[in-house]
Amino acid sequence: MLHCPPSARLRALRLALGGLILSTLAGTSLARTAAPVTALPSPVSQALQQAKVPLEALSVIVAPLPPAPGAVNPRPEPVNPSGNANAQPAPWTMPAPRLNWQPDVPRNPASVMKLVTTYAGLDLLGSSYLWRTRVYVDGPIQDGVLNGNLILRGGGDPKLVIERLQDLLAHVMEKGVRVIRGDIILDNSVFTLPAHDPAAFDDEPLRPYNAAPDGLLMNFKSLVFRFVPDGQGQALVYTTPPLAGLAVTPRVPLNRNGCGVWQTGLQADFQDPLNIRFNGSYPAACGEREWAVAYADPAHFSARMVEGVWRQAGGALLGQTRYARVPAGAKVLVTGTSIPLVSVIADINKFSNNVMAQQLFLTLSSAGDARGSFTESRNRLAGWWRQQFGLRPAPKVDNGSGLSRDERITAASLTALLQHAAQGRNASAFMESLSIAGVDGTTARMRARNPNSAALGNARLKTGTLRDVTAIAGYAYGHSGQVYTVVAIINHPNAPAARAALDRVVDWAVRDAS
Repeated sequence: MLHCPPSARLRALRLALGGLILSTLAGTSLARTAAPVTALPSPVSQALQQAKVPLEALSVIVAPLPPAPGAVNPRPEPVNPSGNANAQPAPWTMPAPRLNWQPDVPRNPASVMKLVTTYAGLDLLGSSYLWRTRVYVDGPIQDGVLNGNLILRGGGDPKLVIERLQDLLAHVMEKGVRVIRGDIILDNSVFTLPAHDPAAFDDEPLRPYNAAPDGLLMNFKSLVFRFVPDGQGQALVYTTPPLAGLAVTPRVPLNRNGCGVWQTGLQADFQDPLNIRFNGSYPAACGEREWAVAYADPAHFSARMVEGVWRQAGGALLGQTRYARVPAGAKVLVTGTSIPLVSVIADINKFSNNVMAQQLFLTLSSAGDARGSFTESRNRLAGWWRQQFGLRPAPKVDNGSGLSRDERITAASLTALLQHAAQGRNASAFMESLSIAGVDGTTARMRARNPNSAALGNARLKTGTLRDVTAIAGYAYGHSGQVYTVVAIINHPNAPAARAALDRVVDWAVRDAS
């Protein structure tokens, strides 16, 4: 097959990996594929050798997708010896993997575990599932004054960012509330959560990926600092969202350094959560840049954000902001809804958002009036796995995001999930949540690593990386027209150096007719 230009590749990708994939495969026989390979392709083994990673540290499966449900069975049905016309035909068997290397070794998949969480979420909750944030009042509203408390009860929304909080509070004002004589009360009790130390995982407490889930999660408990050169030797510092009581250095001097790791030169001081200082300078060469930082006092982030946004909108608060349950007798004033689950999983998988994945995982056990917890969500996921995959080894799940040293899954189990997802009612939603190789999300860097790879634009993938893990899983569109599931996981101290080996697995899968 001739090498396709990028535009043709993307058209092929949309056809093969978007919503039309199932109808394309349905009613047709599978394209002819290459014979099964029992040894690793030489480009893969060479990349492992260069990274000083032994072959036994890798598990990999490349398997063709079967036809969609209802497709014509490409194999003849066996003769029914009983002659019973009502007997069920033998089940269609998944084609043998094209590459099958240590498929049953449990390994830490890092963020690839998000595929389990997002597919379970789609299957159990539905692609249109919405989270709700309800606003209550417990007193009368007269002439713009609420003579009582304003209460926000979270429903576990994974993406209650500043724009949506502003919209929610604007609706409160439309209901006639301008002054709150009582308190703003936040109820985040929809989840039961253990204590969280943001430094515990990797001693990086200010990294947004270490933010803890919350029943009333707001803006991922993170601040975004925007640095804008003003043409007069300084960079103005803008902070989002507004937090009540927070002071931030308003401007910093410019320097002539190269951009590089520009954050270091700012000499940021986050020790006092209410007084953030930048004691250094900012490179003029960087132009306008943003820096997301997890708030140093996460337990009070949402409270300060709600008060800050309320006051910024012109609202007055005579009391304080505090956490408590919804008081008895309080009445719903407005209800805010989240973006749908189908959009949430796109953020989770394309950009590997850990806290959003954990919010979704907890929601598995909080739907209805139940309070979600990690334990109950593990139990629900285990039951779902047994129902869908029978005796196939279940994943060992911690928090559902892959940000864990304990989570485990086999390449065979991940392949079964990908095969199942591609044939289910949510196939398009699941596939389209994955990053397009070399184009967007976490796989965009594949283009820089190998600009001539056949995988660019011809695969949808989820990546995973920890200090001793590198992993990739998803779908590849072969030059033959066959679509494959691809799973590859490395667990080894040198794993991050072996990312090229996984790139070559995907490239090899795409070049199936080469």
